[in-house]
Amino acid sequence: MAATRAYLVAFVVALAFLFLEGAAAAAAAAAVAAETSGTSVQRRQQVHSLLRRLNKPHLASFESPDGDIIDCVDIYKQPAFDDPLLENHTIQMRPSDHPKGLHDDSKVLARPITQTWHQNGKCPENTIPIRRIKEEDVLRASSIGRYGKKMPRSIPKLISVDDPVKPGVTSGHKYAIAAAPEDKYYGTKTNFNLWQPTISKNKDFSLAQLWISKGSYSNNDLNTIEVGWQVYPELYRDSNTRIFIYWTRDGYQRTGCYNLNCPGFIQTNNQFAIGGSISPVSSYGGSQFDIDILIWKDPKGGNWWLQVGSYVVGYWPSSIFSYLADSASSVLWGGEVYSPNPVQTSTQMGSGHFPEEGFGKASYIRNIQVVGSSNILKSPDNVDLLSSQQGCYNVQNGTNRNWGTYIYYGGPGKNPNCVG
Repeated sequence: MAATRAYLVAFVVALAFLFLEGAAAAAAAAAVAAETSGTSVQRRQQVHSLLRRLNKPHLASFESPDGDIIDCVDIYKQPAFDDPLLENHTIQMRPSDHPKGLHDDSKVLARPITQTWHQNGKCPENTIPIRRIKEEDVLRASSIGRYGKKMPRSIPKLISVDDPVKPGVTSGHKYAIAAAPEDKYYGTKTNFNLWQPTISKNKDFSLAQLWISKGSYSNNDLNTIEVGWQVYPELYRDSNTRIFIYWTRDGYQRTGCYNLNCPGFIQTNNQFAIGGSISPVSSYGGSQFDIDILIWKDPKGGNWWLQVGSYVVGYWPSSIFSYLADSASSVLWGGEVYSPNPVQTSTQMGSGHFPEEGFGKASYIRNIQVVGSSNILKSPDNVDLLSSQQGCYNVQNGTNRNWGTYIYYGGPGKNPNCVG
């Protein structure tokens, strides 16, 4: 009997222990759930706060066939004026002058480049079209604070194509570019061949762009202006080819962003949506299309103006820069692929084919010109070719009467000769 009582006591004690342990585990789980829920709620509050800053009140709105929503925002209420440096800025509605020496003799099809949203509407005068940012766009980013921004040190580490391959030197960024000799520059103009490269992973991107810069990483004072086309599923949720802009004055640390995702660039054009998809694009062995991009420093106003095709889009005020308030010292043109994966990516650069395949198969950048102190366009004296992984992506240059200075660039990425 005593043994039975002892067994019952032990059984009750064990049940009590299990109950208390279960209750403690349940309480811990509830605390984790509450913390996770709190974090989730806080994150959504941060997202909504960011969206309120980015998506300005609009006078009209259009849904594009590609899924974008384009808002027509009062030109005086655009994101640029959230920057304290531009609080009292007066919009310069047009540049005082264009660079001299504009020309284009080419056999490339002259079919106009269009933006998809144009099929469904047009913004009225005194407004600008802005691609609306959605909640899911921000949630795809690695962090809310980094949404619409490049990672620090996102400019090419320059390695000559004649140097030995140095795997991993650009930490996920692969380049195939041409660089002008260091000098004083006040702009550049070139024609970018348009493609829609295949992206291996959503966090990968592929682009073709120009860089205008001055300053250095070592002092966190690198100033850049960047323009080109890109395919970037994480940022845009699709694989369309889109025109983009970027800028920074502190080496991508805190300032700058893609497109109009932060204060800085002042848009004056009511027909061109920065970050909008463009068409048509080129096909391998078929029709080739390109778009000319011009950036120049207004001799009188001092602002850096952007023209894409026939659209004078707007400008970066000189007041948002330090070094670029005066001039640039470096100009680059070429392709870039980024992948966060440690293994080699099969994301394509350009057409996905190597430069030696030539016209109609490899991607090109032609009529490469720079703007000097006299506001005159001219071909650079020479260009240095730089590639981070030649077996994956590469670049070649040339010059002729019709195309002036040009490069072919690109590649398939992962292949038997691609190492690192």
